[in-house]
Amino acid sequence: MLAALFLALFGPGIWVMFRDFNTTKTTGLGAVAGGLTQSLLSPVFWIMVVLLFALFFGASRLGNCSLRVLLFWIPTILTSTLGLLFGALFVYAITRSRHP
Repeated sequence: MLAALFLALFGPGIWVMFRDFNTTKTTGLGAVAGGLTQSLLSPVFWIMVVLLFALFFGASRLGNCSLRVLLFWIPTILTSTLGLLFGALFVYAITRSRHP
């Protein structure tokens, strides 16, 4: 579930956020936080989460071990790790930006 959330958030959410940089007047971390919050409230985001979760769930039930590793373990571990690292970087940047 965590990998599906991160993939749905960082996949199209990043593209929408960068597309809207031209029209918004927010800079820095405010723009990133606003873009991520906007995608969390979108119904398209939650539809993608459900579809990705169903895809990962189906791949985790495959009988072939090599296909299961290729279609489930590698994408979920990679996505979860990158998502958690990006979240930690975001929190670190917020805490460092408030203290001079």
